[in-house]
Amino acid sequence: MKKHVTESEVPYGSEIKKLLPDAYFFDSYQALFENKNHTAIEIYLSTIRNTPRWVNRLMTLRNKVVSKLGLKDLGHLDELEWSKPVGDYRVGDRVGIFTIYSIREQEVILEDSDRHLDVKLSIYKNLDEKTFSITTIVHIHNFAGRVYMFFVIPVHKRIVPAVLVKH
Repeated sequence: MKKHVTESEVPYGSEIKKLLPDAYFFDSYQALFENKNHTAIEIYLSTIRNTPRWVNRLMTLRNKVVSKLGLKDLGHLDELEWSKPVGDYRVGDRVGIFTIYSIREQEVILEDSDRHLDVKLSIYKNLDEKTFSITTIVHIHNFAGRVYMFFVIPVHKRIVPAVLVKH
């Protein structure tokens, strides 16, 4: 069954909203989820479990290109320890290409940082308990971060909805 994904406002009650000031880029998408008892981390894990193959192929290409430019190889979105119990995830744990920045039942914020930019990704269980939002915020540090984002933004805007639709 295909899920309906819409671009949306950054959720009002989310912690990620506080990180918006001075962001170079941000976007937010909303999608339905079926199990209203899931926590935000459970929603994220079930979403990335079904990452489309073409997204992982793009990540492989990205990693090859940027490693030649001195940036880190992030791996794949769904590259994580699937046998790990969801209740064992803590701040600082690696989850695919991200590290947990904060974790609550309603919202998990993941991050990745380097000398060029900081990326934060929020999975927020909306108050209607039928939808969740994924919000991405990027703060850049230098010209290299701007160049990187010039190429990443159009691809990002295709990847996030594709991952959510597959959820």
